[in-house]
Amino acid sequence: MTAEPSAELLDRALIEEAAKKSGLLWVRRDGGRDQALWHAWVDQAVVVVGDGGEQPLGGLDADMDVVVTVRSRDKWGRLVAFRARTELLAPQTEAWQAAVEELKGKRLNALDHDAISDRWAAQARVLRMAPLGLSVEHPGAMPDVAHSATPAPTGATTREPIPAALPKLVLGRKRRRS
Repeated sequence: MTAEPSAELLDRALIEEAAKKSGLLWVRRDGGRDQALWHAWVDQAVVVVGDGGEQPLGGLDADMDVVVTVRSRDKWGRLVAFRARTELLAPQTEAWQAAVEELKGKRLNALDHDAISDRWAAQARVLRMAPLGLSVEHPGAMPDVAHSATPAPTGATTREPIPAALPKLVLGRKRRRS
């Protein structure tokens, strides 16, 4: 007779599979906003690289308690959320090397792919976020709130109305070409 897997083992398996398959997750500091980050899964933890020409890590730093939310790859909805403690990996350590090797494979469109490790060591930060305890949200235990939020403040604006003469200029060019 085989023993039933424990709730903790099933929870860890869900977190690991969701993090491995999703290319994007959200990290929230206590009292902060959710921040979308691309990541990799290495040694039972999520690792992210940021700053120094990479994704901005905002206020994330070492030794912070965060909530990490991972989406479902096929449905794109939130699948699992777990508490984690951030750890800053020192450049060129064994843990940093393992994280960077995995992150390099996930980094799309890097112009300096051969020298990216050196650039990250000099300019960027690599953070590790290992799950603490059981997940706080998972299938069967999701909150009833919508999780919608107002957009973050930004200096970006929408376009002004198009000038009245623009349609005539555009249509006039098309007619002349014909």
